[in-house]
Amino acid sequence: MAAQGPVPGPAGFQFAIDRGGTFTDVFARCPGGRVRVLKLLSEDPAYADAPTEGIRRVLEEELRVPLPRDQPLDAAGIEWIRMGTTVATNALLERRGERVALLVTRGFRHLLHIGTQARPRIFDLAVAVPEVLYEEVIEVDERLIPHRPRCRLPGTDSLPVLQGSMGVSLVLQRPLELSALRRELEGVRDRGIRSLAVLLLHSYAWPGHEQRVAALAQELGFEHVSLSSAVAPMVRAVPRGFTACADAYLSPCIQRYLRGFRAGFLHQLQGVPVLFMRSDGGLTPMEKFSGASAILSGPAGGVVGYAMSTYEHDDGTPIIGFDMGGTSTDVSRYAGEYEHVFEATTAGVTIQAPQLDINTVAAGGGSRLFFRSGLYVVGPESAGAHPGPACYRKGGPLTITDANLCLGRLLPEYFPRIFGPGEDQPLCRDTVAQAFRAMAADIATFTASTASDTGDDNNSATSAPTTPRAPQPLSVEEVAMGFVRVANEAMCRPIRALTQARGHDTARHVLACFGGAGGQHACAIARALGMSRVFIHRHSGLLSAVGLALADVVHEAQAPCALPYAPDSFPHLDQCIQELEQECRDVLQEQGFSPEQIHTESFLHLRYEGTDCALMCSAKGHPATAGSCRAGDFLSAFTSRYRLEFGFTIPGRAVLVDDVRVRGTGSSGHSARSPLSPSGEPPPVETVTRCYFEEGYMDTPVFLLQALACDHCMPGPAIIIDNNSTIVVEPGCTASITRFGDISIAVGSVAPRPIGPQLDPVQLSIFSHRFMSIAEQMGRILQRTAISTNIKERLDFSCALFGPDGGLVSNAPHIPVHLGAMQEAVQFQIRNLGEDLRDGDVILSNHPCAGGSHLPDLTVITPVFWPGIPSPVFFVANRGHHADIGGSTPGSMPPHSKTLQEEGAVFISFKLVKDGVFQEEAVAAALQAPGQVPGCSGTRNLRDNVSDLRAQVAANRAGAELVMALIRQHGLSTVQGYMRHVQDTAERCVRDMLRGFSARWGPELMAEDGLDDGSRLRLRVRLQPEGSAVFDFSGTGPEVLGNWNAPRAVTLAAIIYCLRCMVGQDLPLNQGCLAPVRVVIPKGSILDPSPEAAVVGGNVLTSQRVVDVIFKAFGVCAASQGCMNNVTFGTAHSGYYETVAGGAGAGPGWHGRSGVHTHMTNTRITDPEILEQRYPVVLQRFGLRSGSGGAGRWRGGDGLIRELLFREPLELAVLSERRVLRPYGLCGGSPGAPGLNLLLRRDGRTINVGGKSSVSVGPGDVFRLLTPGGGGFGAPEDGAGDGAEDGAEDAAGDRARGDTTAPPPPPNFTERGSVFEYRRVQESV
Repeated sequence: MAAQGPVPGPAGFQFAIDRGGTFTDVFARCPGGRVRVLKLLSEDPAYADAPTEGIRRVLEEELRVPLPRDQPLDAAGIEWIRMGTTVATNALLERRGERVALLVTRGFRHLLHIGTQARPRIFDLAVAVPEVLYEEVIEVDERLIPHRPRCRLPGTDSLPVLQGSMGVSLVLQRPLELSALRRELEGVRDRGIRSLAVLLLHSYAWPGHEQRVAALAQELGFEHVSLSSAVAPMVRAVPRGFTACADAYLSPCIQRYLRGFRAGFLHQLQGVPVLFMRSDGGLTPMEKFSGASAILSGPAGGVVGYAMSTYEHDDGTPIIGFDMGGTSTDVSRYAGEYEHVFEATTAGVTIQAPQLDINTVAAGGGSRLFFRSGLYVVGPESAGAHPGPACYRKGGPLTITDANLCLGRLLPEYFPRIFGPGEDQPLCRDTVAQAFRAMAADIATFTASTASDTGDDNNSATSAPTTPRAPQPLSVEEVAMGFVRVANEAMCRPIRALTQARGHDTARHVLACFGGAGGQHACAIARALGMSRVFIHRHSGLLSAVGLALADVVHEAQAPCALPYAPDSFPHLDQCIQELEQECRDVLQEQGFSPEQIHTESFLHLRYEGTDCALMCSAKGHPATAGSCRAGDFLSAFTSRYRLEFGFTIPGRAVLVDDVRVRGTGSSGHSARSPLSPSGEPPPVETVTRCYFEEGYMDTPVFLLQALACDHCMPGPAIIIDNNSTIVVEPGCTASITRFGDISIAVGSVAPRPIGPQLDPVQLSIFSHRFMSIAEQMGRILQRTAISTNIKERLDFSCALFGPDGGLVSNAPHIPVHLGAMQEAVQFQIRNLGEDLRDGDVILSNHPCAGGSHLPDLTVITPVFWPGIPSPVFFVANRGHHADIGGSTPGSMPPHSKTLQEEGAVFISFKLVKDGVFQEEAVAAALQAPGQVPGCSGTRNLRDNVSDLRAQVAANRAGAELVMALIRQHGLSTVQGYMRHVQDTAERCVRDMLRGFSARWGPELMAEDGLDDGSRLRLRVRLQPEGSAVFDFSGTGPEVLGNWNAPRAVTLAAIIYCLRCMVGQDLPLNQGCLAPVRVVIPKGSILDPSPEAAVVGGNVLTSQRVVDVIFKAFGVCAASQGCMNNVTFGTAHSGYYETVAGGAGAGPGWHGRSGVHTHMTNTRITDPEILEQRYPVVLQRFGLRSGSGGAGRWRGGDGLIRELLFREPLELAVLSERRVLRPYGLCGGSPGAPGLNLLLRRDGRTINVGGKSSVSVGPGDVFRLLTPGGGGFGAPEDGAGDGAEDGAEDAAGDRARGDTTAPPPPPNFTERGSVFEYRRVQESV
C-alpha cells in the first residue's frame, strides 16, 4: 500500500478481533497510528487461544521483545480489546452447550418440543427438528391468566388481580408452590445440572413468580438461572422460552471462554476495557455478554464495518452488504440505520431479542457443484475445511472455489503453499480441470440424450419449428462459468427479496462486498441486479474485525405494554420511556462515557388493532406534536413506515403498543480510516494472466492492493489481490482507489449474450431461478398490499406462473394443498372462456368444478398477451384464503354443511377486471349473494375482501410485467422454450423415481384406506417400465352428504406432494411432475363430487387420506396422524380457528416426530399467551400424548393433548378424522392410536363429541382434544431402534422400498434472516 498520511495514534494498543469458526482476524491500531492486520487459525495445537495469540504476535513485533506463549501477557500497554466470537453460535450448532433443566408452568412440559408445531422442511418424510436444549423438565405449580371483565368462570371473582406492566392485568389462578419445587430442584442439582431456564406463562407482564423461583435456585447453589421475563420481556411464551433456554445453554459456555481468555493475561485484564459484539450490532462489556445476545456476534461486526465505511450520509444511497464466505453468504441492508429483527431462528432455536437482519444463503466458496437431471446445482452442501475443495489436494469435491480457479480468477502463486496431505503444496489446477472434464462429459451425454428425445418439441408453439441441431460439447471453462452464473443467480434472489419486500428498488443500492470469496462475484451480481457501484473495503477480508473497532457501545432496555396509542396513554408511555432512558444513561455512564457521548433512541412496538403485524418504530424524524407523546410523534412514524412497506394504511383503526424499547449508545468516536497520498504514476501491473469471462479468455492485468494509491484507476478486466482476498474487475467495469484506500468499482452494462430456445443446461438452471423469482416477487407484492390478517400476516396464499396451455411453470411458496391445484383452475378458464379471454381481463374463480379447493380460497387469474399473438403466451395467478366469504357460519368453514351454497360465495369464470376496469360493484354483489340462502349470510367483511382482491390483481400485474421484461430480454420463443425445458426436468426426475419403483416392485401397486364414516379410498398404481404411471382411484366411495368431499384439484395436489416427497431431492414443482402420470378418478365419487356437493372438509381432511393411501401403495412410510384436527369456537360476531398437530409416521431409518403437522398442512399454532390474551379461554394443558405412536422397529410419533377451559358461553365446532380408523403401521409396525374429542362439562359429565360436531359450551366446561399418533414401521423384534441413530448404519439394508425416502443430510450452514423467516411462515400456513 502506498504511504499513508499522518494519523493521530492511540495512547495504547487497540485490538479488534473477530474469532470465527475457521479463522481469527485481528485489526490492531498501535501507538503512533500504525495499523496491523493479522489472520490466523482459530484452532491450532501451537497455541491455546487464537485472540490471545494474535495479541501476543502484534505486541511482540511492535515492542520487539520476545513474549513466550507459556507466560501470561502484560496488558499494561493495551488501551482496549473488542471481540466478536462464534463461540455461542458453534455451541448451538453443535449442541455443545451447558446441561440445562427447564422449569415451566404445570401442563406445559412439552411446550418447547412442540414449538409452533410446523415442520421445517415440508417435503421431508423424516421430519428432522433440532433437539431442545434442555435435558430435564420440572413443572411448576402456579398459574396466571389474563383478567377479563366479562369472565364468567366460577370462582374467578374472588381471585387476586395483579397489575403487571403497563395496561396488563392478571388473575392469580394458582399461587406459586415452592416446597415441592425445592425437592425437584435438589434432585436435578444432584444429577449434575447447574444451569436453569425458567418459563412461566405471562411472566413477561408480571415476573414475580419467576423471580421467586430464581431466588430459590440460587439458594440451592445453581450457578446460572435464565428467567424468560428478564432475557426477553415480550409477550409470546414459546419464543421467550426458547430465548431463556438458549441463554441458560450458552451463557456458561461464554463465561468459561471469557475466564480462559482472561487467564492469558497478567492480573486477568483488570483495568482493560474488554467489549464484545452483540447480535444487535452494539458492543457490551465482557461481564454483561450473554448467550441470548451472542448468536450473531461474529457477522454483526461485518455489518457495522460496511455501514460505517461505505454509507455516505450526504448522499443517502442505501447499501447491500454481501459477505461471501466458505460455506455460505450473508446478505444485509443499511440505509442510515441498522435494520433489526426481533425474533429469528438459528439452528432450530427461536431467539426473541434484537438482532441485525443478516440473511444467510447456501452459496459460498466451498459450496459443492452438482449436475442433476439437467440442472446445474450449487449447494447447499459444502466441502468444509476438510477435505475442502478439489484444488486443496485432499480428494475434495468440486466447489465454487474450483470454478473460479479453473477460470483463472484465482492465482495459485499468490496463495500460501499449505495444501495437500503434507500441507506444503500449492492449489492444484490439474485436479480441478480433470474433475470438470468428467462433469462436461456427463453433461454432453445428458444433453445428447435429451436432444434425441425431444426433437423439435423445444420450439415455441408460437413460432415455426426448426430442425434440432446436435449439441456441441462444452469446454471445462464453459462448465465452470455455468456454475458461477448459477451461483450468482442463487445469491441474487435473497437480495431482491430483502429490498423489494420493503418497497425498495434493488438497483438503487451500492453493493458492499467483503469476505474471502465475494470479490470474485461482486461485479457480476451487481450487474445482474442493475446496481451501478460496488464498494470493497481495503480490509474486506477481515471487515468484521474493522467493524468491531468502529462500533458503539450499546445498552438496551425494554418493557412490555398493552395500551392503545392514544392521549390517555401518553403520560404512561412518556414515564416508561423516561425510566428506560435513565437506565441506559446510568449503565453507560458506569462504563466511562460522559453525558455528551451518550445518545438514546426510543421505540414503540406498534400494530393496528386486530392484526399481528407489529413494527418497531422510532420517532426519529417525527418530532413531538400537541397530539403525541413527548418523545415524538410515533403514530406518524408508524403510518409512514406502514405505507412504505405495505403500500397503504388503515384509517380509523386503533393502534396498539406491544412494547416500549430504548436503545442507549455510547459513542467513542473511533476511526479506522487512514488517508492515502496520490502517487502521480500509473498503477503498477504485477503481472498479466489469462482469465475467462463471458467473452472467452482475455488478457487480464493483476495488481497488488498494497501498491495502489488513491489516484489509480483500473479498467476491467483486471484482478486486484491483497493478503486476504482476490477481487475480479469484469470487462465493462472500472475500479478506482478511494482516498482511504478502498476500492470503488463502477459497473458498466454489457450487451446480453443471445440465447436460443435450444436446451443449454446453464440457462436451464438460470431460467429455473428466474421463473421462481417471478412467483416469489408476486408473493411479496401480494403480502405488502393485502389488508387481511390471513394474507398479510399468515401468508396463506400461493402465486404461480403458467404456460400458454395453463401448465404450471413455477409456484411459490410450496403450500402442499395448493400444489398443482391452480393449474386445474387456469386450464378450466382456457376451456371455458376460450376466445373470450382478452387483454385487460382478470378472472376470479373458486368453484370446485373450476379447479378450486374450497370456497374461501379465491383464485385470481391474469392472461399475459404479447403483441401480434392473439392468444395468451403466459398466465399468472394467485390463490389467497379469505377469512370470510359468507355462508352459514363466520369464517365460511361450516362443520355441518351439506351443500356448496352453505359455504359461501361462488365464482366460476367471473371477470373481476374487464377491459382494465376493476368490477367492484359486481364483485361486491356476488360476495353478498349468499345472504339470499336461508340460514346464510353474505360476506361479513366486504371491505377486506375487496381490498385483498385488489392486492391479488396488483400481484398478477407485477408478475405479468416481469414476464414481459423477460420476453423483451430473451425473446418469446426462448422464454417459452425454457419454460418447457424446466417442465421436462421435473418430468425426468419423476420418471426416474417411477422407473425405480417399477424395477423393484413390478407393474402394479395397490392400497386401500378409509374415512371414519366408512367411505373407502382405493388406489391402483400401474407402473410402466419407461417411467410412467396410472393412478386409478376406481372403487373409491361415492360422494357423501357432508363436507368432506374432496375436489379433483385437491387430489392432484396430494399426488404432486407425494411424488415430490418420494423423489427425495429438490426439483422444480410444475406441470412436468404430473406429465408421466395419468389420474383416473370416478365421477360422483368422494374425490370428484357433483358441483353442488359441500367440500370445505375435503381440503383439510380427505386430502390427508389421499396422501395416506398413496404412501401405503408405494410403501415408503407408515401413516401419519391423517388429520388436521380443525377446532373453532366463538360467537355470531367473532371466532377463533386452529388446526392441531399429531404424530408423524415412522419410516425405514427414522422414528416419527411427535407433536408436528404432517403432509398437506403445516399451520402454526397460536402462542398460549396470545390465545389467552385475545380469546375467552384458558389453555390448561398442551403436551405430548405419551404412547400414542405405533410400536415398531421405528416408532410412530406421539399425538398431542390439548385442553381448553372456556370462560364465556361459546359455540364449539370440531372437524376431525382418524377417530375410528387408526393410522396404519407398515412392514410389521403397529398402527398409531386414534384421536378422541372429549367435552368435560362443568357438572362432572364427560362426553365424547365425535369426530365432526358442533356444541354449545359454557363457563367452566373443558374441551380435551387427543390427536392421533403416527404408525410404526418394521416389526419390533427386528431391532429395538431406541434412537434414530441406533439403526443408521444398517438402515440401507432394512429399507423395504428403496432409498428414496432416506432423510437428507443436513446442510452444513445455518440459514437465517428475515427472508428465511418469511419463507418459513409461508410454508407453515
